[in-house]
Amino acid sequence: MGKRDDLIEMYASELKDKCGVSADMDLLKKVVIGLGPSIYNADAATVAASQKSELDTIRNNFLIKKLGLSEGPELDAGIDAAIETYGKSNRNKYRAVIYYLLTKHFGKENVYG
Repeated sequence: MGKRDDLIEMYASELKDKCGVSADMDLLKKVVIGLGPSIYNADAATVAASQKSELDTIRNNFLIKKLGLSEGPELDAGIDAAIETYGKSNRNKYRAVIYYLLTKHFGKENVYG
């Protein structure tokens, strides 16, 4: 197994242990591949959930551009729900896990088709 496969397994474990979610491994793998080399950079691989600029980036670059959602209050509500599911007290929130949760929350699995 390569490094990416190891990370996918770790993200699946995070989903199960910290979010109580059984991962759709095919979708998780596609989300991870979509993140490209950022998963190997410690800073880019995690989400600073308390920083407004980070949340704006998730909303604009992922929810609107990648998933094709329209701007609106439901986007922030979805981000809040994903962070709540992951656990606000959980210090390291992996971007792949947050993006997976958001993809499922908004029912946009077809984007990874």
